[in-house]
Amino acid sequence: MRLVLLGPPGAGKGTQSVILAKQYKVPHISTGDILRESVKNGASLGLKAKSYMDKGELVPDDVVIGIAAERLKMADCKGGFILDGFPRTLKQAEGLDEALKGIGSGIDLVLYFETGEQVAITRLTGRRVCRKCGFNYHIKNIPPKKEGICDKCGGELFQRPDDTETTVRNRLVVYEQQTKPLIAYYEKKGVLKKVSGDLDVQELNDVLSKVFSEAQLV
Repeated sequence: MRLVLLGPPGAGKGTQSVILAKQYKVPHISTGDILRESVKNGASLGLKAKSYMDKGELVPDDVVIGIAAERLKMADCKGGFILDGFPRTLKQAEGLDEALKGIGSGIDLVLYFETGEQVAITRLTGRRVCRKCGFNYHIKNIPPKKEGICDKCGGELFQRPDDTETTVRNRLVVYEQQTKPLIAYYEKKGVLKKVSGDLDVQELNDVLSKVFSEAQLV
């Protein structure tokens, strides 16, 4: 099972990725995680990425592609993987295909989480993150036992600057502009499947189980 999960911020990709990774015993690979890991390990591409991140700039496509390609060559990916947040551009999608071709692999399915603007805004503006351990909460959907305090480590919860309503609306516009070519690219390849990101966690997971069964991936 080699999956790519696409969808706007707040679509629930990260939540479903974690659940699916446990269900099907394949690694969940997010762009943010592999970038941070590469930087932490002092890898040459990681250090190159850090030079952009330190300046608050976007990491160039070729650097992101290189780091992702290195991650996908690891032994735990032989049985499949779930890519969350990558690719984000058409160039990254093409680079991913080339990298996978090089190791005799390919993408089985691309899931696009179609999500209403208001649903995404409600989800993201309600998100709170622990400063200490990074665990995510939501003021309505996954509230902590004690307001403002992490259940796991007792750290302070805060709202990320990019989770304010104004910023979220801008992120949604940028994402839609950026993703249109990607959707067309994967539709042309015949591997794109659209699902509703507006569904709650369990409902969407049930839909995905049916999709995998119909595609004979499980």
